[in-house]
Amino acid sequence: MMRAEKEETGRYVLFPRVKAECPEARVSQGAPAIGAALRGAMQGHKVLCVECYPGVDQEEVLACLQPVGAQLVVHSDDLAFEPEKMDAVLEQDLLPEDPVFGIMTVRRLKDFFYPDKIREARSRIQAADGPVVVYGVGASLVHPGDVQVVADITRWEIQLRYRRGLSNWRTARTDLPKLKKYKRGFFAEWRWADREKDHLLNTMDFYLDMTTQGSPAMVDGASYREALRQTARRPFRMVPYFDPGVWGGHWMKDHFELPENGSNYAWSFDGVPEENSLLLDFGGALIQTPALNLVLQQPRALLGERVHARFGKEFPIRFDMLDTVGGQNLSLQVHPLTEYIQNTFNMRYTQDESYYILDAGENASVWLGVKEGTDPAAMERDLRLAQAGGAPFPAEKYINNIPVKKHDHVLIPAGTTHCSGADTMVLEISATPYIFTFKLWDWGRLDLDGKPRPIHIDHGMANIQFDRDTAWVRENLVGQTKEVCRDENGLVERTGLHEREFIDTYRYTTSGRMPVHRNGSVQVLNLVDGARALITSPTGAFEPFALHYAETCILPQAAGEYAIESPDGGQIMVIAASVRP
Repeated sequence: MMRAEKEETGRYVLFPRVKAECPEARVSQGAPAIGAALRGAMQGHKVLCVECYPGVDQEEVLACLQPVGAQLVVHSDDLAFEPEKMDAVLEQDLLPEDPVFGIMTVRRLKDFFYPDKIREARSRIQAADGPVVVYGVGASLVHPGDVQVVADITRWEIQLRYRRGLSNWRTARTDLPKLKKYKRGFFAEWRWADREKDHLLNTMDFYLDMTTQGSPAMVDGASYREALRQTARRPFRMVPYFDPGVWGGHWMKDHFELPENGSNYAWSFDGVPEENSLLLDFGGALIQTPALNLVLQQPRALLGERVHARFGKEFPIRFDMLDTVGGQNLSLQVHPLTEYIQNTFNMRYTQDESYYILDAGENASVWLGVKEGTDPAAMERDLRLAQAGGAPFPAEKYINNIPVKKHDHVLIPAGTTHCSGADTMVLEISATPYIFTFKLWDWGRLDLDGKPRPIHIDHGMANIQFDRDTAWVRENLVGQTKEVCRDENGLVERTGLHEREFIDTYRYTTSGRMPVHRNGSVQVLNLVDGARALITSPTGAFEPFALHYAETCILPQAAGEYAIESPDGGQIMVIAASVRP
């Protein structure tokens, strides 16, 4: 990401900024400035603690610490289990025979450190006569520091570094494929690190942004926390990211002016705090930070009391995009039932979802549910034969193929076989546990790396609900839009909510100004038609917020009541999702 890039107006904004009204903020950019700021902060203090998130370039952190002039430097990583022992301890949690799925860890970071080594390090720190620097993963377990720094990085950047060769933390298995690196991060490393970061964000003196290699930036902790407090009380966008895929298309590339990548763009994540980042703007100085930190710091203001009580410090709604325009079918798949994801993976809730059709070609369709009279044993036999290299799976024999058009909304409660067909631009509105997708059939193709993508027939067959047949699908999952009210302000429709799903969605159509009533939940919005919408506060609680076509924004519960306005009098449509009461 280029820190100097300016926000564009009138079109999809690739690097949206979140303005921080923090006039006293102390921002340092670049290693020399960061080092000077830390040297000044250490005057009269002995111990500088720099807690590093797994994936942070610790050599780059060290470069920032050189001006401190430490008499003693303690690298906390050296006090943890040896890589071989770490791998052995994690082996069962990570389900070694499964390339994708593991068990959500209940371990804590301290479980992987030798207590006697920590005691010995503390003795050396106490005996030191001059400044001491403790840095690395788990540094705060050794000493909280008289001056405390959190060195952080976004998950998307970690994933990009995995692809470029970065290994997981404390592993002897440096040659793992990217899927297994991601799996170890998702199920283990990020969970330990987030539990530590959760409380350190409250006590840190400085936040060190290590996301952009070669361009570290740091802000004082009080200003960072204030910026998050402000963000949780007004609409905001996160920094989206885009990724190619074997089935991907060109719709996003055409509409969002994405960089040419010689391929396609299949996915966009534009509404997932667990994955996306915030670009905090302190008077022109930018700090990029995981949006998850906002959830950790401001859960009640962001989510609302009712949603926080149910989900804790988790953001339960996910918006992303699936682009098959000029591409191919997604893999035929199914998501786990609630009891299955709880019992098998230690995940608290499952991936219920829906497809909002943002755009569609002439032959656009979705595959959804099984056909009438489907024999589960026969379907499983044909899936396994196809996976073994036999005849291709006859999807048309077993799965309903349903034509769709722009602005249709298709519901997909967990346990329903489904996938988007080619020439379909999907805004996917989903519960957040996005990794738990059981692929049943991938149409006999190879991934971009020339290898088959993992297939999960055992998991899939344990979750497919075969009573969700043609008649049931048409009665429950398609064509469910209901008019709620129509008046001089415009039209309100409820576009999707199955009784098994907790995400409620409404579509607001207006050419003027339409007040929106809250239901005690955070809301996630996307402008699905029209060039630009304004999100406004009737009480002036926040400044008017511009939302461009296909952009996603989050409206925290603490922002209060709001209205959707068409700034030029043209018709606009906004889809809004929330957690139902």
